[in-house]
Amino acid sequence: MLSDVVIISQTEAWVQRLIVKYNICPFARKELEQQTVRYVVFNDTQFEATLDKLINECRYLDENPGTETTLLILPTFKNFDDFLDLIAVAERLLAMSSYEGVYQLAHFHPDYCFEGEAVDDPANYTNRSPHPTLHILREESMAQALAQTDSPEAIPERNIEFARRKGAQFFEAILKDIV
Repeated sequence: MLSDVVIISQTEAWVQRLIVKYNICPFARKELEQQTVRYVVFNDTQFEATLDKLINECRYLDENPGTETTLLILPTFKNFDDFLDLIAVAERLLAMSSYEGVYQLAHFHPDYCFEGEAVDDPANYTNRSPHPTLHILREESMAQALAQTDSPEAIPERNIEFARRKGAQFFEAILKDIV
């Protein structure tokens, strides 16, 4: 099993060498430069403990306004279907915990596959990461960033087009170099 330091290092490299470098998320560069991204590894396999950790990270963000976002890295959620189940429950938990409208989740996984897409579609690499990860985002900050972005609704389509143009091998090589 990899150490937390290695897992965080790999995740940071993925953010820098893929997400920021190729502008997959046009909002990430600013947060990296300002060092407002928190990386947390949680190795429990139990849903309940992981959901408790998610809420604790929301509380951390509540108490630390200088931290813009948290990447909650969950290396034990290797099975993509289990990870999707976790996401569904996590979304409901945020709503029940009065965090709906405060935080939102983005999610990434080494085996990410968009619903209705082929597993080998390069577009899936826009959400493939070295380790299963829940990205906790401040909704107010996202709303401000989106308001300052031309055609924010076009970002996913632009990413899909970029991924398909580059091909799966391009992304596989980056991820292989990171891990």
